[in-house]
Amino acid sequence: MAKLIYSAIASLDGYVADEDGKFDWAAPGEEVHSFINDLERPVGTYLYGRRMYEVMAVWETLVDDAPAMRDFAQIWRAADKVVYSRTLEGVSSARTRLERDFDPEAIRQLKSAAARDIGVGGSELAGQAIRAGLVDEIQLFLTPILVGGGTPALPDDVRVKLELLDERRFADGVVYLHYRAGY
Repeated sequence: MAKLIYSAIASLDGYVADEDGKFDWAAPGEEVHSFINDLERPVGTYLYGRRMYEVMAVWETLVDDAPAMRDFAQIWRAADKVVYSRTLEGVSSARTRLERDFDPEAIRQLKSAAARDIGVGGSELAGQAIRAGLVDEIQLFLTPILVGGGTPALPDDVRVKLELLDERRFADGVVYLHYRAGY
């Protein structure tokens, strides 16, 4: 059975975007980006909400000389994508389908049938998946900045016991925390 993995880059105070919706402070450096690429290689399908999909869709056509950027673009293009949105009229990337509603039972079936892991991106969609008991692992990259408010990385209305599986500190001060969820 595939694992459903929520990965996020957050400020030290727990936000994926600040109060203005900006997240430029979260752009990973080469060392962190290469590490993220290695974590993403086993993922065969990404689940996104509309906003996260609109951010990530740039990888469909991005051309960049940086090795980590080129590598991630290849990883992203090779994966299937499911976008959950009631307002998006269509998708602009290959290997992508649009779903109007997040259906926890459909995700359970996808996990059972998938040969590769599944990533969930975007804190709102991830929050729904966490509340439904679907997320198996959480991978947080904490960036050394306090933004004081904004979009929280994790839902505030759920309690889940977590087991620390791994951690790593990077030269730029980013800290990686990897947890298994125990519902």
